[in-house]
Amino acid sequence: MLERLFSINARGSNVRTEVRGGLATFFTMAYIVVLNPLILSGATDADGQKLSLEQVTTSTALVAAVMTILMGLVGRYPFAIAAGLGLNGVVAFQLAGQMSWEAAMGIVVIEGLVITLLVLTGFREAVFDAIPLALKRAISVGIGLFIALIGFVDAGFVRRNPDSLNTPVPVNLGVGGRLLGWPTVVFAVGLLLTAVLVARRQRGAILIGIIGTTLFAIALNSIVDVPAQFSEAGFNPTGWGLNVPQWPSDVFEAPDFGLLGDFSLGGGFDAVGVISAVLLIFTLMLADFFDTMGTIVGVGSEGGMLDETGRLPGVRRVLLVDSVAAVAGGAASSSSNTTYIESAAGVGDGARTGLASLVTGGLFLVALFLTPLVAVVPYEAASPALVVVGFLLMIQVRDIEWDDYDIAIPAFLTIILMPFTYSITNGIGAGFVSYAVIKLLRGRGRDVHWLLWVIAAAFVVYFAIEPVERLLGVK
Repeated sequence: MLERLFSINARGSNVRTEVRGGLATFFTMAYIVVLNPLILSGATDADGQKLSLEQVTTSTALVAAVMTILMGLVGRYPFAIAAGLGLNGVVAFQLAGQMSWEAAMGIVVIEGLVITLLVLTGFREAVFDAIPLALKRAISVGIGLFIALIGFVDAGFVRRNPDSLNTPVPVNLGVGGRLLGWPTVVFAVGLLLTAVLVARRQRGAILIGIIGTTLFAIALNSIVDVPAQFSEAGFNPTGWGLNVPQWPSDVFEAPDFGLLGDFSLGGGFDAVGVISAVLLIFTLMLADFFDTMGTIVGVGSEGGMLDETGRLPGVRRVLLVDSVAAVAGGAASSSSNTTYIESAAGVGDGARTGLASLVTGGLFLVALFLTPLVAVVPYEAASPALVVVGFLLMIQVRDIEWDDYDIAIPAFLTIILMPFTYSITNGIGAGFVSYAVIKLLRGRGRDVHWLLWVIAAAFVVYFAIEPVERLLGVK
């Protein structure tokens, strides 16, 4: 039955590898069950109201579980879904600041419905197919650098320079240019352990790295007792980044489903007006649209799941589930849900089918009741996996035609702007716009697919959203 549903053997995998890959993906992205509630419940809406931390935690785990399982059954690829980082920041600090939480989540639902319509009409898939292969490869490489940077930053190995306004150096190594604190030791040990395992072609290298580093962190913290960076005692730069690796006193915690269905479709239009609401929907939609596309290309390429043109077979099913996930996230007040780049951890461990997603989704269901246990894995133990997976994605840079400047320059901008702007969408947009402009000014405009012209124009609006809003009298 599993073979008929997932074609496990046909994709060169087996049940053990899929289960292992699903575990690796979950442990790499389980932080979202803790981080998303902290972001959303930490913001106040225009009415001065805050969301319940416990209710957002339940919604985050529930939507991630249901949509990841749906991705496994319908999409049949090892892609996991959860509340999108970046998108949740827009919802918390941009939307909620102008309207109620119900209205903000209604905007998210509408955005998801629009993207779902684009999938059903074939438009989203057509855009996917219109992208030149070299740009698809550049997206994969850029995502590799991006998630490696996420890993270094989450672990505190790379940090913002607090004196960046008075110095040309925006980031530095550790604290003040030095590596300090036991959590940094945990990250370094985890990175070396995972790198060695991958270099040895060890099966389950990434999962072994995450579990081994977590156990090391728990043992170490039982001896040195390091607090979190942010606590009631204040800020400790050498503390744990998010979760303190210690066995919880209570493993079980009952879920609270109070936020399910707590949204208003028309509230956003009433609060800020039709034009402002439409622009907010457009901004969310473009970011969601191309974040997912970049993730699918990057993770699919790492797993050898793309065909010779860089296309993912059956991509419409994947895009449909991802679009419905945005709707579900808004409807449950967990913010827009999207396909996670951390899925690359499971794929890097050998996962190739939707069975891995069933495992990941099942673990999110368990996390509904075991949230304290999920919080055992610290950033410093999960981040090494992201850095190593970044290396695996980076390898594809050798397949880009660097001698053809028409495509090489857009590819370079795509790659470099993802980590430099901390956004997959920005990198993709820069690549598309520069590709179209270079082709046009070199008299080769006909080489550009008409859909890319449409998308390039949309990205021009996206990048210039502030002056567009002023022109329309929104601000």
